[in-house]
Amino acid sequence: MDTLLSRHWHHLPQDEVATLLESDGAKGLDMFEVAHRQTHFGPNRLTLKKGKSPLVLFLLQFHQPLIYILLAATVVTFALQEWVDSGVIFGVVLVNTVIGYIQESKALKAIEALARAMEGVATVVRAGKKEKIAAFDLVPGDIVLLQSGDKVPTDLRLLRSRELQIDESALTGESVPVQKQTERLAQETVLADRSNMAYSSTLVTYGTGAGIAVATGDGTEIGRINALIAGAATLATPLTKKVADFSGILLWVILGLAGLTLLAGWLHGEPLLDTFMAAVALAVGAIPEGLPAAMTIMLAIGVGNMARRNAIIRKMPAVETLGSTTVICSDKTGTLTQNQMTVQQICTGGSGYHFSGVGYAPQGEVWFDGSAIDPKSHPALMECLKAGLLCNDSRLLQNGEQWGIEGDPTEVALITAAAKAGLSREALEQEFPRIDTLPFESQHQYMATLHDAGTDAAAVIYMKGSVESVLSRCRDAYGAGPEPELLDQAGIHREVEKMAARGLRVLAFARKVVTASSQSVAHSDVADGLIFLGFQAMMDPPRPEAIAAVRACQKAGIQVKMITGDHVVTAAAIARQIGLNGAAESDPDSFAISGHRLSQLADHELVDVAQRAVVFARVSPEQKLRLVEALQARGHVVAMTGDGVNDAPALKQADIGVAMGVGGTEVAKEAADMVLTDDNFSSIEAAVEEGRAVFDNLVKFITWTLPTNIGEALVILVAVFAGATLPITPVQILWINMTTAVLLGLMLAFEGKEPGVMERPPRRPGSPVLTRVLGFRIGLVSLMLLLGAFGLFEWALLHGQSVETARTVAVNMFVFGELFYLFNCRSLRYSMFKLGVFSNRWLLLGVVVMALLQIIFTYSPVMNQLFGTAPMGIAEWAWVLTGGLAIYGMVGTEKWLRRRADGEKGN
Repeated sequence: MDTLLSRHWHHLPQDEVATLLESDGAKGLDMFEVAHRQTHFGPNRLTLKKGKSPLVLFLLQFHQPLIYILLAATVVTFALQEWVDSGVIFGVVLVNTVIGYIQESKALKAIEALARAMEGVATVVRAGKKEKIAAFDLVPGDIVLLQSGDKVPTDLRLLRSRELQIDESALTGESVPVQKQTERLAQETVLADRSNMAYSSTLVTYGTGAGIAVATGDGTEIGRINALIAGAATLATPLTKKVADFSGILLWVILGLAGLTLLAGWLHGEPLLDTFMAAVALAVGAIPEGLPAAMTIMLAIGVGNMARRNAIIRKMPAVETLGSTTVICSDKTGTLTQNQMTVQQICTGGSGYHFSGVGYAPQGEVWFDGSAIDPKSHPALMECLKAGLLCNDSRLLQNGEQWGIEGDPTEVALITAAAKAGLSREALEQEFPRIDTLPFESQHQYMATLHDAGTDAAAVIYMKGSVESVLSRCRDAYGAGPEPELLDQAGIHREVEKMAARGLRVLAFARKVVTASSQSVAHSDVADGLIFLGFQAMMDPPRPEAIAAVRACQKAGIQVKMITGDHVVTAAAIARQIGLNGAAESDPDSFAISGHRLSQLADHELVDVAQRAVVFARVSPEQKLRLVEALQARGHVVAMTGDGVNDAPALKQADIGVAMGVGGTEVAKEAADMVLTDDNFSSIEAAVEEGRAVFDNLVKFITWTLPTNIGEALVILVAVFAGATLPITPVQILWINMTTAVLLGLMLAFEGKEPGVMERPPRRPGSPVLTRVLGFRIGLVSLMLLLGAFGLFEWALLHGQSVETARTVAVNMFVFGELFYLFNCRSLRYSMFKLGVFSNRWLLLGVVVMALLQIIFTYSPVMNQLFGTAPMGIAEWAWVLTGGLAIYGMVGTEKWLRRRADGEKGN
C-alpha cells in the first residue's frame, strides 16, 4: 500500500479510491485492520527532524573567525595577568554566543508549531459505527466525517459533500472558503483547485461531508511543507557574510604582522621577551574588540526602534538585512489586501451604483452619478440589496469596535452593503420570514430561499448565484420603472466581463413571486420565470496604506512582487490597483504567471521569469520556495511576507521572512525573522527604513573604529622596525579600544537617519561594506594617528619627559584623535552642522564622560599604577588637542571636496 499513498487521488473516481485503499466507503475499516495500519504507518503526526544537541548548538556559536580573534585576545590578556581586561573581552564573546544560541534555538520551533497544528480529534466510521478518536490515531483508509467548525484532521478524498465549504487560506492562500464537491478532476489540477479534496489543518466553515483518508502524518500536504521547512537553508545575512570574510582576512593579517614583528625584533637583536611583548601589543591593537559588541548593541537598538513601528524582530541580524533588501515577495490575502470581502458596485435597473468604505464595518455611502444618494429613493437598488440580505445564511458580528463574521465572507459582504443602505436584517426577516431554503450546490451554482411576502395571495423566492446560472432562469429584468423590462443578456455579460477584468467577484440576484400556499422550494420552482434584479460586484480590497508603502519601496529601488494562491485575473487586478509594475507590465502574459505555467519551467527559465514577472498566482508551497531561490540565484536579497502554513518554507528560505502577527499562523511566525504586529504591509517599509539606518550606523562605527586598530598596529610596527621604545603597551591599547568603543563608538547607534535614506537604491548584494572613499578616509586617519601618537611620543622624550609620560601623551592622542574624528563619522557624507550639533545628545554625553575618564587615567595614582601612565602638562595637552582638531579639519575638508565634486552645496 505504501506505493499507493503518492497517487493523484483527486484524479480517481470515489469507488477506485476506496478499492485501492482496501476500505469500505460506508462501513470503514474494521478494528483489526486499523491496528495493523497503525503499526505499519505510525501515528498521524509530523516527524520532527533530529537536530543538534543544545551543547553542540552552543559550542558552534564559537565557530567564527571574529570569535577566534577575541578568544586569542582573551588568552593574551590572561597571560599578561590583566584579569579585568581578559574578563571583559571574554564577556563580550559570551554575550554574542548566548544571543546567537537563543536566536537559533527559536528558529527551530517552526516544525514543532506545525506538529501542534495537527493535534485534535476526528469523527470516523469504523466497522460501521460512528466514533470520535484522537486525530493522531487516524490511518489511511479511515472514513472521516466533517461538519462546520471542524479542523480537517488529515488529507481526505471526499466521498460525500452537502454544501461543504472549507477555508484553505492558510494552506493555499485562497481568500474565500472553497466550495467542495466529489467528482474526479483532471490530473494536472493544481492544489488550490482540487475541490474534491480536503487537506489537513484546514477549517470547515459550512456544510457537512465525508472523506476517505488518503495520507497521514508526513504523507499529507502539510507534511510536505514540514519537509520543505526542514530542508530550507538558513542563510547568512549580508553583514554577517562580510564580517565573517573580514574577520577571516584580519586573522591572517594579524598573525602575519605579529610574525613580522618577531622577525624584525630578532634581526635588531632585541631581547626575546621584549620582542614577544611587542608582537602581543600589535595583535591586541589590531583586534577590534568592540566590533562584535557594537554590532550586537546597534542591532538591539534597531530591534527596539522597529518594535515601536509594529515590527517585532525574532533574529537580530534581520535588522540589517532589511536595509539590503532588493526584492519583497508579498502574499496578497491579508497582507496587501484587507482579507475582508467588500461590495464595491451594484448594477440594477439599468444603473450602476458605487459603495464607499472597505471591510466588514457597515460604514460608507452609496454613490450614483458622482454624488452620494439616499438609497431608499432607488427601488431597484433596494430590491437587489434585499435579495442579498434575505438569501443569506451568514452573520456579521460586532465585538466592541471590531467586526467579525460567521460563515461565508462573500455573504457577509452582502450584509454589509445592505447595512450601508440602511437595511436592517432583523426587521427584514420579520417582514419576510423564511419558509424554506434551496441550499447552494456546486452543480447548480445558486442558492434560493422562499419567504412569506406578508400577504394572503403571494410568497416570494429570492435567488443568488453565478451570473450564468441566474440569467438562464430569467426572461425579464427589474427596470427603472414599475414594470419589468426585457432582459438584455448580452449587455449584462459585457458589464460582467469588465468587472471580472478588474478582479471583481460578481454575484447575480433574481426573484419570483409564487402562490402563498407554497411551503417549500425545489429546483423545478426556479427553473424559469424569475425576474433579474441585478448583480453585486465585490473584492477583497487593497489596504490604502499598502499602496503608499509599495510606492515608497519602489522609490527606494526595491522590487515588490505578489505571490498568492488566488486566481490569476484577480491577483493581477489587485496588483495594478496597488501600483505593482515591472518590465513585464506591457506584456500581459509575463506580468502575471500561474502556478501551472511555473510547473512547466526548467530552473534556468524560472530564474528569468522570476526576474521579469510581477504576479505569481495559484502557486504551491514548493513553487513559492522555488521562486525565492530563483530570485536569490540572480543575486537578490529577498524578503518574503506571508501569513499561512503554505508560506512557511519560503519564509525560512528567504533572506528575511516576514510573518503577520494578527492573522498569521503560528507556523509562519516561527519560520519568520520578523513579525508585523499590525499585519500591515506599510510596516515593512518602516522596517526597511530602520534597517537602512542601522546599517548606516554600523558602517559609521566600522569607519570610526578601524583607524584606531590600524594606527595602533602601525605605531608598534614603526617602533619595532626603528628599534625604538614602544609608544603604547598592550594594556594601554586595551584601555583605548574598550573605553572608546563603548563611550564613543556606540553612541553612533543613536544617530538619526541619513537624509534621503529611502530615496537611494538598495546596496548591491556583492558590494563591500566599506567603499573606496571610506577606505581612503580610514587610511588617512590611521596615518594621522600614527604621526600624531608616534611624533608626540618622541617629542615628549626629546623634551626630557619620562617614558610613562610620553606613553600617556600617545594614549591621549589616540583617544582624542578618535573623539574628534567621531564628529566626522556622525554622517559619512555631510558635516555635523547639517545634522544638528546637539541632535545626538547621547554622543555628547559619551564625549564628556570619555574626556573625564582620560583626566582620571592621566592624573589618578591608581590608574598610573595600573596602566603605567604619568601626569601630563598643559603643553602636552595643547599638542594632543591640536592633533585631534587637525584630524577633524582634514576629514571635514575631504568630505567637502567630494560633495563639491558631486555638485552639492552647503554642509
